[in-house]
Amino acid sequence: MNFMTSLFLQASPAAGGGSTLVFIVGTMMVFYFFIMRPQLKKQKETRKFREAIAKGDRVVTVGGIHGKVLDINDKTVLLQIDKGSMRVDLAGVSADGAASEDAINGKS
Repeated sequence: MNFMTSLFLQASPAAGGGSTLVFIVGTMMVFYFFIMRPQLKKQKETRKFREAIAKGDRVVTVGGIHGKVLDINDKTVLLQIDKGSMRVDLAGVSADGAASEDAINGKS
């Protein structure tokens, strides 16, 4: 008998498939609660933040530009920055924090 044959003979037949099912379900639950659920929660908070942006709010873009909201529509935001204004996509506004007044006016 060779080594592989002895390994196959020692392996028990799949009589208790329930433990494999429990392992798979447990893995899926861990995946959901530790990976998917926090990501969905963060997406929901970001969507609420972007829907709540109004004129006069101070925001930071994902590129790091600080500005004050002058106008907002469904897809874009007009921001007042140090040397004028610029229009950015609403998805480009970061939900991580608000801009400071000094950063908008160009003071360090």
